[in-house]
Amino acid sequence: MKITLTETGAPLVDQIQDQIRGLITTGILPAGQRLPSVRQLAGDLGVAPGTVAKAYKSLEAEGVLVSRIGSGTRVGAHASATPRDVLAAARALLAASKRDGVDLDEAIRVLRAIWSD
Repeated sequence: MKITLTETGAPLVDQIQDQIRGLITTGILPAGQRLPSVRQLAGDLGVAPGTVAKAYKSLEAEGVLVSRIGSGTRVGAHASATPRDVLAAARALLAASKRDGVDLDEAIRVLRAIWSD
């Protein structure tokens, strides 16, 4: 599982949650997939285990993850990937935005502006 933390000012817990959600919506982490243990992921990321535990607990409260003693933490059965067409369009938007020098905030503003059309 590839998670990269940055010093953007966003709390580490939020970064971990957002990236796990992203891995699920892109289909990289399918329903039922086992995640690394809290200690394992904390060690991999160089953060305190409590930080990862808090992220996992929050995602569990949302129904994205399911934790069971003895079987670890897994992607919830109802967590689903984004449809392929939507993902392909998002990738196309990413490529066009990078090519034309449009940053993420501007791309999001464009999507929000045309969403109600």
